[in-house]
Amino acid sequence: MTHSSSAPLASLARIGKTYGDGDTEVVALADADLSINPGEILLIEGPSGSGKTTLISILGLLLKPSRGSVFVGGRDVTALPERALPKIRAETFGFVFQGFNLFPALTALENVALAIRMKGGRHPEHEARRLLAAVGLETRMHHLPANLSGGQKQRVAIARALGGNPPIILGDEPTAALDTKTALGVMDLLRTLATEQGRAVVVVTHDPRLERFADRVARVEDGRVIAIDTLAHAA
Repeated sequence: MTHSSSAPLASLARIGKTYGDGDTEVVALADADLSINPGEILLIEGPSGSGKTTLISILGLLLKPSRGSVFVGGRDVTALPERALPKIRAETFGFVFQGFNLFPALTALENVALAIRMKGGRHPEHEARRLLAAVGLETRMHHLPANLSGGQKQRVAIARALGGNPPIILGDEPTAALDTKTALGVMDLLRTLATEQGRAVVVVTHDPRLERFADRVARVEDGRVIAIDTLAHAA
């Protein structure tokens, strides 16, 4: 189900990103437009080096564009001073990465609680327990990452991303290190978060099998968003 009638949670308008100048200039993105709607899963697909990670990094306020505007909650945040961005980023986005990025010496519970504490959340351990239960890890809370499967590690990472209740979850190849069954299980969890909690989920992927979970697919080639398709099952 799509949510095109709702106001976008975030959007990009004519975003460009270049590195270097003159003969050494490299165009990573050119005139990219994208809207992120509540309750949907948006996939960003394209070949390696096409600009997918640059796109999601600019959306998540991890990378400053060379031109264009980034809107969060209807507000243009592009011209804000750098010191203002961490608070907006923490309140708006949760991040899930291919490599899990868990602290190996901390348990699942401690990894999630630490992230909540760093965002200024109240009662971080209680909230971490609730989030880990929500992703099906009630019996694995006190396990170290080394004692968790790949799918369980990614569920910990998703629970961590949900700390602070961000409206948008950004995933950069979150299923790439997982086998097919586990990857589809992670996507099913993200689909539930979008449908039942109204969060937007944006996933960079090379895997077309994930399209069964998505509402829209943005296709990126040579630094350009060449198409944004609404999938038939979501129409």
